[in-house]
Amino acid sequence: MPGRHTPLRPIWLCRVDANPWPCGEAKLALLARYGDDLPGLLALLTGLSAKATEHLTQLDSGRRIDVTDRFLTWVRPPDR
Repeated sequence: MPGRHTPLRPIWLCRVDANPWPCGEAKLALLARYGDDLPGLLALLTGLSAKATEHLTQLDSGRRIDVTDRFLTWVRPPDR
């Protein structure tokens, strides 16, 4: 997990700025950490997205909460 901007589970807010995680700082740290390993970053975020969906759904009385966009749409390969 990147620096101090880590998720507060099970509510999946950033421990530092209380924004939905991954917050802007966490995204920057993840991009820096994974560099050119886009498949590795996507694998990590896919697993975390599934866990966050599970946690948030449980907290919302079973109403499915989908965080796919929040976790994955910001990761894009560079334009070539």
